[in-house]
Amino acid sequence: MKKLLFALMLLLPVLSYAQDITKHYKIYDIKKQKTIAVDDIITDMSNADVLFFGEEHNDSIGHYLEALIFKKLATAYHGKAALTLEMFHTDVQPIINEYLSGNISEKNFIKEARAWNNYKDYKPMIEEAKTNKLAVIGGNAAARYSNAVTRNGIDILNTFLKESKQFIPPLPIDTATGRYYDKFVETLGGHSMGGMKVYQTQNFWDATMAWSIAKFAKANKNVKIFQVNGRFHSDEKLGTLAKLRNYAPKLRILNISSFSAEDFSNPNWEKYKALGDYIIVTDPAVKRTF
Repeated sequence: MKKLLFALMLLLPVLSYAQDITKHYKIYDIKKQKTIAVDDIITDMSNADVLFFGEEHNDSIGHYLEALIFKKLATAYHGKAALTLEMFHTDVQPIINEYLSGNISEKNFIKEARAWNNYKDYKPMIEEAKTNKLAVIGGNAAARYSNAVTRNGIDILNTFLKESKQFIPPLPIDTATGRYYDKFVETLGGHSMGGMKVYQTQNFWDATMAWSIAKFAKANKNVKIFQVNGRFHSDEKLGTLAKLRNYAPKLRILNISSFSAEDFSNPNWEKYKALGDYIIVTDPAVKRTF
């Protein structure tokens, strides 16, 4: 309980502990067509291997729920849980491991693992892993590789040295067309060759995260993997989730799409049903984290 209150204090300074936090989010199960509790997702994971949480990066309630779900997964499945994150890169995995093992300070960890500016939002999950000796996997591609793709196109990855390629998923990387491409173009506001290179970078991120999950799952059987990423990467079971199915077809995957909704008081679940297995809408009245 003390850990939970600490996480709440970090993530939701605008809320009083006297308030019921469940009033600030609603969870809808698409298959069951009804609202559910967090514990129902945890139970459903008995028949799944990977749970995606597609977040909005500045959603306070979403960050609170991530920490809660990860803690509950670890408890329910007797420590057989792991965390994979968009927010850390493959090349800093030794630094992540050093921090989890207690060998280096948090200050050095944050600096040398290139933690995001809003690291405090993810800190409760990292500390949960550290306390209970759970694995944390930096899943995303390092910025230097992403920048190279954005500037030169995805074929540039073939020119990197062998020691660099240990941090890069197997080549070539498919740049999926179809619905995912259409969504990306809509978000970008049109396309051009420059836009295509940005889209290739998006696919590179997706492939790197999916490959990181697949590698860990192959080496660690019967561990429940909790993947946290921006929701564009996994909404509609596209992006990272689709690439994970290519890398590891036998993995059983569930996904959450979580976002602040203007219709929070009376959500139009039908409008959101294509986004995931579970839809979490959060209260837009709660202050953003940044």
